[in-house]
Amino acid sequence: MSNYKTVFFTLGILQIILGLSMIAPILTQFFYDELDSGFVSSGIVTVIFGILFLLSNLDHDKKISLPQAFLLTALSWLSIAIFGSLPFIFSEINLSVTDAFFESMSGITTTGSTIITNLNETSKSILLWRGMLQWLGGIGIIVMAITLMPLMNIGGMQLFVISTSDTPEKILPRSKEIALRLILVYSGLTLICALFYKIFGMNFFDSIVHSMTTIATGGFSNYNESIGYFDSSLIEFTSIIFIILGSIPFIAYIKYLNGDKKIFVNDTQIKTFFKIVIFSTLLMYVYLLIKNQNISDIRSVAFNVISILTGTGYVTQNFSEWGQFPLIYFLILMFIGGCAGSTTCGIKIFRVQILFQFISVQLKKVIYPRGIFKIKYENSNIDEKFLASIISFIFLYIVIFFLITALLSTSGLDLTTSISAAATSISNVGPGLGDIIGPNGNFSSLSDFSKWILSLAMILGRLELFAVLVLFIPSFWRKY
Repeated sequence: MSNYKTVFFTLGILQIILGLSMIAPILTQFFYDELDSGFVSSGIVTVIFGILFLLSNLDHDKKISLPQAFLLTALSWLSIAIFGSLPFIFSEINLSVTDAFFESMSGITTTGSTIITNLNETSKSILLWRGMLQWLGGIGIIVMAITLMPLMNIGGMQLFVISTSDTPEKILPRSKEIALRLILVYSGLTLICALFYKIFGMNFFDSIVHSMTTIATGGFSNYNESIGYFDSSLIEFTSIIFIILGSIPFIAYIKYLNGDKKIFVNDTQIKTFFKIVIFSTLLMYVYLLIKNQNISDIRSVAFNVISILTGTGYVTQNFSEWGQFPLIYFLILMFIGGCAGSTTCGIKIFRVQILFQFISVQLKKVIYPRGIFKIKYENSNIDEKFLASIISFIFLYIVIFFLITALLSTSGLDLTTSISAAATSISNVGPGLGDIIGPNGNFSSLSDFSKWILSLAMILGRLELFAVLVLFIPSFWRKY
């Protein structure tokens, strides 16, 4: 295990950061007179484990290989979900181990599914912790997506490698430089979002928590009614804008700051993302008008479309009552997701773009058997090996979705709930469809078996499937 000292050393640092971050909820308890020992105990336990990991691996070689990168990616999310669940167990909310882990995993993966039935009466410290988990998960996945995943050749993410000269051994020092700049951009957007929320009517606490879950496209809210609680068009517009800002590739912000002022209008992923948003909003609005649904304006439609597409999960209306077509269409949007290198999940827009090009080329080959057709992305030719990784990812995504659906159905859930729960967990969206886990429901009534299955689906979806599954293949470890 000596070859993995760098992994456990890094995990120790993450645990210490997580433990120290619990100081914020503790201070919140003092401010709102909600004192209990939950966060103090959780923070101490987390920091102690972090220090033990750190001290026992001080002699690490400060390098990280490819298998170590895979192991670090999976263990980072798993360990944070485990230790992040401690406040839910030790505090007055007193959740079971299953419910606490589910809530924590939902937070750190920015899924937004919840088992807490009465958010309006939940303590401020717990609400803040939920928001912090999503905020940490958001910046975590951005850093992973931009620094680690391209070098791990996960489902086409190698397309976004920053430098072709980078090698797995250079991941750790290179990521420090990039991560710092990403954190500054991410934090800046969060503060600006909080400022606008405060100006437009939220109190200070709500503006802070909702800004963290907005930029992270996580969707945890302080109220059962979600953003709809505020009943404010200005707050909804603010939410829409910053959800979009969190849904585009964060490397674009870095490129913009480096002088590429046209990156936001030239990037093919960003352009396609906006096309999907506009088309879906207009399609849904026209459909609801024809069906005479009680929709006051296009704002409500746009908000819920963007929230579902980006996996944020905020709601302003119970879209389960809009009819069957919107539910099916929202299921499709859940799968698509946002842009690679953002806080969103799902299959990702660039994979959908390349898949459509592949299908188009196959049709052209039927018409012109001797023709030579190239698949390109951002003016770069896509080779067969890269294309195979894209198609295999999408195929595996769909297979796992059906497998999760089948497992959930064995616990007694109806078909709609099973399908939507599987989709919302693997796509890290949050609310599902139907009466049980829909916009007006939650996941508290599901069996423990279902919650563990969904927790597994969340981390699989968040870490792009292969980053987790490859760890269970013996030949992967023999090779390295």
